Amino acid sequence: MNFIKKIGLSNLLILLLCASIILLSEYLFLTGEKLHGIFIGLWAPTLLGVIIYLKLIKYERK
Repeated sequence: MNFIKKIGLSNLLILLLCASIILLSEYLFLTGEKLHGIFIGLWAPTLLGVIIYLKLIKYERK
């Protein structure tokens, strides 16, 4: 519970979403859908980059 308070619920949900995207990507890649696995695997760093950018904008305005 202390961990959730420390990083925040929204950040925890985003991390879980990125982890599930990575697992799905690995599953697709290992089952033979290599291009689909690579395409979906690129979503996680893109999502994290967008979230970091939005947080930087938020803190810059303060």
